[in-house]
Amino acid sequence: MSSIKQFQVTFDCAEPERVARFWCEVLGYVVPPPPEGFATWDDFNRSLPPEDQGSWFVCSDPSGVGPRMYFQRVPEGKVVKNRVHLCVRVGTGLVGEERLATLEAECARLVALGAVRVRLLPADDDNESCIVMQDIEGNEFCLD
Repeated sequence: MSSIKQFQVTFDCAEPERVARFWCEVLGYVVPPPPEGFATWDDFNRSLPPEDQGSWFVCSDPSGVGPRMYFQRVPEGKVVKNRVHLCVRVGTGLVGEERLATLEAECARLVALGAVRVRLLPADDDNESCIVMQDIEGNEFCLD
């Protein structure tokens, strides 16, 4: 049995392009070039049947290291807490006040992009501080 070398993270959402562009900003990801034969993603989108237009969007790590992110339109809204969430690692290796300052600065940047700060989980005997947040459609994630 071979081991998996790559994986994709898929988000169900109402507005795939909007959510994808938010996560591009969060992670430093990029939108890949449109399919061959199309000058822009808008051109490609207009070529699809009306019911498929805007139904998905992707972004990827420009270094090729991180997973591809896929955003697909679904009819239902988010109603419960995520069973899986992303931890955005901005404070790796930092502790105490230095870590908190780094987390708070990134939190302020993401709030300006439309994220919502939920709460600070302060450091305890086992874990360093992190900030629980929600993206622009309410999906939980952590600044860690």
